Amino acid sequence: MGQMLAVVTGASSGIGYELAKELGRRGYDLIVASAGDRLAPAAAELRASGVQVTEVQVDLAQRDGPQILWKQIMASGRQVDVACINAGVGVGGLFLETSLDEELNMVDLNCASTVQLAKYVVRHMADRNSGRILFTASIAGEMVAPREAVYAATKAFVLSFAHSVRYELKDTKVSVTALQPGPTDTDFFHRAGMDDTEVGQKGKLDSSPADVARQGVDALMDGKDHVYSASMKTKMEGMLANFTPGSVKAAMHEKMATPQDEKKAS
Repeated sequence: MGQMLAVVTGASSGIGYELAKELGRRGYDLIVASAGDRLAPAAAELRASGVQVTEVQVDLAQRDGPQILWKQIMASGRQVDVACINAGVGVGGLFLETSLDEELNMVDLNCASTVQLAKYVVRHMADRNSGRILFTASIAGEMVAPREAVYAATKAFVLSFAHSVRYELKDTKVSVTALQPGPTDTDFFHRAGMDDTEVGQKGKLDSSPADVARQGVDALMDGKDHVYSASMKTKMEGMLANFTPGSVKAAMHEKMATPQDEKKAS
């Protein structure tokens, strides 16, 4: 058997980078994809550990982005053994005030590109009846999330999509797992404009992206349907979410997602 291949999107930093690093550590060759100029140094760091890495710089929020990526994957002549469909972005703030363009871009990246890339991956794996797919959802996908209304909705979409595709593939040897991190110490909240919030600060304390990635890959290899990662608090919040009234979840999330200066002014 030749070397196995893993594809990881959103791999230039944070959870995506750590997913790629973890899979490389487990012996996979890598194709890593992301937009922007941070991918090249991330790929170089992965290569320095002795992993074979191919990088594809592509904006998956663009409608042709997933197709561009898939064509490059197929041009490698390799079969994809693991696909981590991880690329995503957040937008924080009151829906009344947030940028519609930013939110539509988020929907394109978090939802549309996920569906498009998954279509290619699922057909590719189903044809040979083998493979593993990890979708990065979020604990936010089970929450009522004022000040992250559109983001949480995109992650609810990813979570439902992952569970549904998993069920459709139940009689095959293609496994689907949903990764549901809570607040994690990445630049996610900075890019979402949520540095000055309780949830933005909480990520620096709750979970490291390396722990999230390790638990995600463990769950993927074990064939689990989902995993809450990485802190015990996140796991408890995830398990309790299904039993907590929506109004209570909304109030809790509003408190965590409101900027500190607004709290002081109120």
